[in-house]
Amino acid sequence: MTRQLPWRLADAPDAPFPPAETALRQPDGLLAVGGDLHPLRLLNAYAGGIFPWFSEGEPILWWSPDPRMVFRTDGVHLSSRFRRQLRGNCWEVTADTAFSQVMRACASAPRPGQDGTWISPAMVDAYSQLHDLGFAHSFEVWDRQTLVGGIYGVAIGTMFFGESMFSGESGGSKVALAALARTLHGWGWPLIDAQVENPHLLRMGAEHLPRAPFLQQVRSAVQAPGREGAWTRLVGRVPAADFAGE
Repeated sequence: MTRQLPWRLADAPDAPFPPAETALRQPDGLLAVGGDLHPLRLLNAYAGGIFPWFSEGEPILWWSPDPRMVFRTDGVHLSSRFRRQLRGNCWEVTADTAFSQVMRACASAPRPGQDGTWISPAMVDAYSQLHDLGFAHSFEVWDRQTLVGGIYGVAIGTMFFGESMFSGESGGSKVALAALARTLHGWGWPLIDAQVENPHLLRMGAEHLPRAPFLQQVRSAVQAPGREGAWTRLVGRVPAADFAGE
């Protein structure tokens, strides 16, 4: 039976979450409230298919919507026109060289239909801790020394949970997402969690995945051997044109 109120989390950072399958239908996916952004709590949440999403000054809200928006790592789509543009520019892609800068850029990026951002200073601090522990990662897109795009998220096992991306110049976020997906696909990682639907993600190839098969894939992937620690040397500094495809 669906609960009418979300589960209130205990104070201990290792306190268990309720099963994601018990999330509310309205609002879609609301599962729990309270707790904090301690790294252990965040890792437990993501491993269970759960993520925090709340506005500054509000209690922390934890979500697991149904269906989930995901990318297959071999399914990110760049338009033919954009790929042609990529072949002629000088952008380059790196990983884990400017994590906090990417987060802050995501926080300040304008979002259609949104007033403000959920990426508060407390969120930046919490995910920066995860980055220092080797579980949160960023891909950066550079025009020489200028950061023109990026994406960040959390990696556990062979599952990547995307959090946010930004464009400082048109197309910057597309390149960051394509580079992330191509890299993960090369490592044999199947999915990127994109959380909730928006038209931009759908145009780039995102799919709806019902909660049950999503959770099944997550619970398997997070048990697999992953790549903890910085990805900087694994990725190197790659011309963005390499992600333009044929």
